[in-house]
Amino acid sequence: MKFTASQIAEILEGEVVGNPEAEVSELAKIEEGSEGSLTFLSNPKYTSYIYKTNASITIVNKGFEVEQPVNTTLIKVKDAYKAFSTLLEYYNKIKLNKSGIEQPSFVAENVQYGEELYLGAFSYIGENVRIGNNVKIYPNVYIGDNVKIGNDVTLFAGVKIYSETLIGNDVVIHGGAIIGADGFGFSPDEGGVYAKVPQIGNVVIEDNVDIGAATTIDRATLGSTILRKGVKLDNQIQIAHNVEIGQNTAIAAQTGIAGSTKIGKNCLIGGQVGISGHLTIGDRVKIQAQSGVGRNIQDDEMLQGSPALTYSNYNKSYIHFKNLSKTVDKLNQLEKKLNNNG
Repeated sequence: MKFTASQIAEILEGEVVGNPEAEVSELAKIEEGSEGSLTFLSNPKYTSYIYKTNASITIVNKGFEVEQPVNTTLIKVKDAYKAFSTLLEYYNKIKLNKSGIEQPSFVAENVQYGEELYLGAFSYIGENVRIGNNVKIYPNVYIGDNVKIGNDVTLFAGVKIYSETLIGNDVVIHGGAIIGADGFGFSPDEGGVYAKVPQIGNVVIEDNVDIGAATTIDRATLGSTILRKGVKLDNQIQIAHNVEIGQNTAIAAQTGIAGSTKIGKNCLIGGQVGISGHLTIGDRVKIQAQSGVGRNIQDDEMLQGSPALTYSNYNKSYIHFKNLSKTVDKLNQLEKKLNNNG
């Protein structure tokens, strides 16, 4: 689709400086902008590119003033970065605005779904599923029995939603994610042979949650594994049975959270973090990448290392870590001197 500068300015509540009829049909970085593309400038480090870019339209901050001629039409807004993000979201909605049921696909007879459903080919919807309005289900998605899905939900290709899962509104689940597989529950007998403990709980995903590609969220043994409102999960994350993640907590890729751990609100957890089971982690906690957490964490703590220390203690200790070989040499020299004097 093509958009003119005046149409974009209306969406963003901005001011056009240049040709209001300039048209764009694609998005680009400012240093790679070409005719027919839209870009933005928010970081002063990239200011020089605005005088070189071939992009037809550039979004800039309201206070930006050109110091030499430009070939691009400007749209001045309050915050160029946020405006461009808004435009990306708008563009995405148009691009992903599909509807209808493709064949072959299977929908059980007692399934109920709302308006503007898109169901991609080779998808399966089981018994007694309830689906809200404006739900997009891409090809090769599996939805088990008794699943409930709210409004404005997108399930990208290859997502697997096991039975009894509850999904709220405005949820996005990316390709290959598996929601509701059995938790890792086994009990050894006297001979050391493991018997499976039935996992009969479910997964609850509240509103405005994003789940990255190939992330796995296990169903609870009893009760629910819960992702509260606004949780954001990166790709390839493992959430074990009966975990609860608080509102607006964001977790980066390859993190693993063991069973029954409770994580608070507004936490930031870096990539490749390992968190032991049956822990309580407070609100607004920040955990640096590759940390290993094996204890309860109070509100507002910042952690790093494995086992994780408070951030300040880790940095103090690291000075000694990197000087350890020199310290050992000094101790050896002192020991030799003492032995010689003895």
